Amino acid sequence: MSPLSDKQQQAAAFNTDKSVLATELLLSLAAGPMLLGILSTQAVFSWLQETGINSEELFRGERLPILHFPDSPS
Repeated sequence: MSPLSDKQQQAAAFNTDKSVLATELLLSLAAGPMLLGILSTQAVFSWLQETGINSEELFRGERLPILHFPDSPS
C-alpha cells in the first residue's frame, strides 16, 4: 500500500470518530430539555385535571345554600 492511502484511511477513521463524538454530544445535550418538556407536560395535565374536578364540584351544587321558597297559594 502507498503511504497516501494509509493517510487517507487514518483521516477517514478520525472523521468517523469525530462525527460519532459530535452525535453523542448532541444527543446528551438534547436529553435534558426533552425530560424537562415531558415533566412540564405532566404537570400541566395534572393541573388541568384537578381544575376540571374542582369546577365540577362547584357546579354540582353541593356547596350552594338551600333556598326555601314559600308555598304558592292555590
